[in-house]
Amino acid sequence: MKLSRIGRVSMALVVSAAMGLGMTACGGGTVGFLWVLGTQYNQIAGFKIDNYTGNLREMPHQPFTSGGANPVSLVIKPGGRYLYVVNKGVTAAGGNTSGEQKCGANGAGIAEFSIGGGGVLTFQQCFQSQGASPVWAQMNSSGTFLYVLDQFAPGTDCDAQAPTNCHGDITVFSIADDTGRLTLVPNQQVKNADGTQLTYFPVGNTPTMMKIAGTGCLFTLNSGDQTIFPYSLGSGGQLNLPTNTTINTGAGRLTSINAGGSYIYLTDAAPTSDSPGGRILPFTVGTGCALNTLTGGPVNNLPQTSNPVYTLMDTSGQYLYVANQSTTNSNAPSYSSISAFTVDKTTGKLLPVPDTKNNPYPVGSGPVCMVEDPSNQYLYTSNYVDGTVTGKNLDKRSGQLSNLRRGATFTATGLSTCLAVSGNVQ
Repeated sequence: MKLSRIGRVSMALVVSAAMGLGMTACGGGTVGFLWVLGTQYNQIAGFKIDNYTGNLREMPHQPFTSGGANPVSLVIKPGGRYLYVVNKGVTAAGGNTSGEQKCGANGAGIAEFSIGGGGVLTFQQCFQSQGASPVWAQMNSSGTFLYVLDQFAPGTDCDAQAPTNCHGDITVFSIADDTGRLTLVPNQQVKNADGTQLTYFPVGNTPTMMKIAGTGCLFTLNSGDQTIFPYSLGSGGQLNLPTNTTINTGAGRLTSINAGGSYIYLTDAAPTSDSPGGRILPFTVGTGCALNTLTGGPVNNLPQTSNPVYTLMDTSGQYLYVANQSTTNSNAPSYSSISAFTVDKTTGKLLPVPDTKNNPYPVGSGPVCMVEDPSNQYLYTSNYVDGTVTGKNLDKRSGQLSNLRRGATFTATGLSTCLAVSGNVQ
């Protein structure tokens, strides 16, 4: 078949447009971007998410530098223009300074990146939190404030032999809408002994994670004493202490905190007689940021699972997914999985997703974090041990997971920690 000159030009324009949108004959357009942190080389792996298959395609120029050492957490400003990476830095417990260091001698700091066309990251600037060993970041829904969790507040004594006054802190930053730059927000409620305002907000013993939930509550998970420390979100980025302060959970080994609506879910990796693989601890958020135990109490993890470390509530609020790093099956010690539960929207009660032959679902070795893609079709885990990402189809009607049609495992970067997704840049 011969085409006229006009027909050939039209065809060329169609092909050009398809290439610009990331479309190929084998897949669909790019529905979003995914970034994965890795501590082995202090890098960020970047991928485009295929709309029709969920497959991941590497971005141009990736992997990107994390800007510091030991990157452990990342968050994206609403609109998808800026990404922030929390670099824990080199500590006595580990870490290395490989890669391009932009966050000081020990590599600790919050690296700001602008997100360009195709999801390409460009380093902008590094900012310092007020404490030591930053481990987590959380942003308010409007993207105007960034909360950074430090394991050790200024002046604390966390000596392993005889710790005294051992606690962490939250450093609060305001975010410039036009540049993404961070500005420190001082604590207006508490002063130092010399009468000056604190530059941070104290929390509990050795915090590892935090989550905004309910009607403006921020909860930190404290691994030092298995407690939760609450703040209410105030105006101007301020964190206000509610009547209820430190909350005892009764957990043996808290590993994660997540939220869905007014419900909070903690993972307790300590084995019990009736649940050797750990439990999920469900709560509701009450007045004054109190946590009230959900009717029925702790929920046993699924059989053959162990060491739950992260949970994800899907965007519909119907399903809760739990990432398990190991198994109670001694014949398959490296087996990692996702436990899937349905969530009763009225009571918050958890029940296993009815898929007995497949649930829990296998993933790569040592999952750390999970995300749902912007189109709500796919679920991804970042896997620390093998440096991969596992992709799954997410059936919104049943909550069941299945492997992507064209392969479910994608090479990321060594010793992968957390990951994040964003739609197209606005």
